[in-house]
Amino acid sequence: MKTITIIGSGMMGSALAFPARENGHDVRLVGTPLDKEIIQACKERGQHPKFEYPFPDGVKYYFFEDWKKAVEGADFIIGGVSSFGVDWFLENVLTELDPSVPVLSVTKGLINLEDGTLISYPEYWKRSLKAKGICRDICAIGGPCTSYELVFHDHSEVAFCGKDSATLKMMKEAMQTSYYHISLTNDVEGLESAVALKNGYALAIAMTIGLVNRQHGPETGLHYNSQAAAFYQAVKEMRLLLEMQGASRDCENIGIGDLYVTVYGGRTRKVGILLGEGKTYQEALEILSGVTLESLVVSRRVHAAMVRKAELGKADLSLFPLLCHAAAVLDEGKDAELPWDDFTFDQTS
Repeated sequence: MKTITIIGSGMMGSALAFPARENGHDVRLVGTPLDKEIIQACKERGQHPKFEYPFPDGVKYYFFEDWKKAVEGADFIIGGVSSFGVDWFLENVLTELDPSVPVLSVTKGLINLEDGTLISYPEYWKRSLKAKGICRDICAIGGPCTSYELVFHDHSEVAFCGKDSATLKMMKEAMQTSYYHISLTNDVEGLESAVALKNGYALAIAMTIGLVNRQHGPETGLHYNSQAAAFYQAVKEMRLLLEMQGASRDCENIGIGDLYVTVYGGRTRKVGILLGEGKTYQEALEILSGVTLESLVVSRRVHAAMVRKAELGKADLSLFPLLCHAAAVLDEGKDAELPWDDFTFDQTS
């Protein structure tokens, strides 16, 4: 039996308590300072307020004030903060945590540097800790897996990435179940880039659903031609970006699978539909008040990185019309109607 401490009781971090505890491990779920109501509900009912099913018996719950007690004797830590908590997790946990304790992060996103380079959160944390004199590599999870379906025990295929193969294998052995299937890769930047990019592109694809609602009414039902057309362009652009990131083909494929599941469920789909229906960015935020919209962060950062690369002569923005369109809808108030003709090509002689 291993001891696994999850810090961050958001939906995905909390969902990972299910395979971990069902495998017989000592599981400790720690809330951030923003999660006090969640942890209190878990203590009282043994169930996350947003989950349909209770946690397996034996999961232990901690307020953040007791996080150091919760990590005592832990074989590894799972970081379950959102992308908005990246710096908080760095300053309040990673800088205080024993560097010998492995960390597995579920936080998806990218940081754009001044020269247009995009780096993963594990790389960002590694560099930031090194500047403080702390040496640590951080592992991460990526793949098409929504939290509520993991709790439902729907079959999920993900990958764990990290530089130390022995650590990854230990984590896989601890977490893999009959429904939670885990691949392993040392390609941290490739996997993390793939699963972050899908957020921004899923936002753009979901706009087509809202556009149909706007033009024909929501009662007309789902139409798939426009979704498929946007999906094709999203994959095309993602592949170009992942080539720049040096991603392996397997990581690229995982990102495409993650794009599929994100289009069909979750918060990114909701905001994309609202934008397609004609809502402004601000109106969409107000309607979805309290919902964490990480897709918006990714869209902006990746677009800013490509603009910078284009300025330096290292990228051609005309190859990324869907990315540029999503950024313009978010930041310039542009109508969501997609630039369809920019997606066509002519390969005739």
